[in-house]
Amino acid sequence: MTERPVRVRFAPSPTGPLHIGGVRTALYNYLLARKLGGTMILRIEDTDQNRFVPGAEDYIRQSLEWVGIELDESPWKGGPHAPYKQSERKPMYREYADQLIRDGYAYYAFDTPEELDVMRERLQAAKVPNPQYNSITRAQMRNSLTLPEDEVKQLLDSGTPYVIRLKVPRKEEVRFQDMIRGWVVVHSSAIDDKVLMKSDGMPTYHLANIVDDHLMDISHVIRGEEWLPSAPLHVLLYRYLGWEKTMPQFAHLPLLLKPDGTGKLSKRDGDRLGFPVFALEWHGTDAETGAPTVSRGYREDGYLPEALVNFLAFLGWNPGTSQEIFSMEELIQAFEIDRVSKSPAKFDVAKAKWYNEHYLRAKSNAELAPYLLTALAEHGIECSEQKAEQVVGVMKERVSFPQDFWQEAKYFFEAPTEYDQAVVSKKWNAPVSAALAAYADALPASSEPSANAEVLKAIFTQSMEAQGLKPGQVLQALRVAVTGAAAGPDLFETLAILGTGEVAQRLRAAVERLG
Repeated sequence: MTERPVRVRFAPSPTGPLHIGGVRTALYNYLLARKLGGTMILRIEDTDQNRFVPGAEDYIRQSLEWVGIELDESPWKGGPHAPYKQSERKPMYREYADQLIRDGYAYYAFDTPEELDVMRERLQAAKVPNPQYNSITRAQMRNSLTLPEDEVKQLLDSGTPYVIRLKVPRKEEVRFQDMIRGWVVVHSSAIDDKVLMKSDGMPTYHLANIVDDHLMDISHVIRGEEWLPSAPLHVLLYRYLGWEKTMPQFAHLPLLLKPDGTGKLSKRDGDRLGFPVFALEWHGTDAETGAPTVSRGYREDGYLPEALVNFLAFLGWNPGTSQEIFSMEELIQAFEIDRVSKSPAKFDVAKAKWYNEHYLRAKSNAELAPYLLTALAEHGIECSEQKAEQVVGVMKERVSFPQDFWQEAKYFFEAPTEYDQAVVSKKWNAPVSAALAAYADALPASSEPSANAEVLKAIFTQSMEAQGLKPGQVLQALRVAVTGAAAGPDLFETLAILGTGEVAQRLRAAVERLG
């Protein structure tokens, strides 16, 4: 018997921006597929048309492309199991719902919304903890299990609205093995008679997802923990449709918690907690006011995709070693689903920043220079590629995000007009001022290739000796005079990049202003 080909799917709903937890789910699916030589599928689950949000599908595609998740089959790429949008697969679901009715595993329910409300109120008044339509309450409702056959036919023929519900057994244990959590056992009394087909003829998630996973020959279903309560229902559907032997293996990923561990990280938490919960910036509309809204994205906040991937991979998984830095290819090689924890993972955004700093510093100066050049162009400042590479080279150990290059390195392009007052009050005096003026005079009139950091340092040392001062007495004043700041990268590397003419000019301006 040949081993079953590995086929995984990521199946988001286009109801808004893709939450960062969804990106992690897609990543784990992708890592498993690539590790085992399998196929990565994306399916859009849009059975709930009332919640459809324009632009969400394209946003999902862009998010996955940005983090480097390559899809083998999808709505925009096609594939042998097209279409990959459930709304375009609508006709095929009905036949499976009808099959379940014929086989006695589902039934028609004609209850009106008002009748359902009355049922819930009755159960609440009776102190039933979780009122639901199930193997007990269905006996008091209007459905094809309680109504005479001729009345059911009449209701159907007359076009009376109805839904199709799964007939869940009253006393049965539903068991399945989860790849992360081990054996899961749920008593059928805890499962309600879920709606499979809605009154508008659209299937619910539960039916469509099972039918599609079967027809697309999905071998592994890796999804969030929030779907764990639905898994027993899905197991019943596989059984009743005769597909239990080819049922995929389930893996329910741990929850992502807020940084303080107080609850699940939601789409609404990002702006409130001060960090993005979406891969890309999302432009939407406020549900109450209709006003345009913008939600932050990791890309726009300056995170590199490889840093975000590395960070997300460790939110619930570990390689069993001390290694923390992994490329996508290394993650693929190291990934094992049984090393995914069932314990919730705290979303530590400080760790995401740490990863970003690592990947930023690992890039060459030539790769980083465009970030600075773009910012300079936006501010109307011209700069050669050579100088930009020099600046990012001395600054990359001091920044966390690409946009920091401009913020932290402005003084390379704009002479200071203000000076750190703490340094000025402590380090600036008449002898220091005279020494800096002497250093300005000692510098070559124009920058030469030989005027590197070592040469400039030597000239400084000689000038200070001539003034009867130790270099340490003047160094911080020199930095403030040239940059305005109290700290920064290597001072003489900074002077070399600025050029001796610019340095001398700034020194004389500082001496004139500060006395």
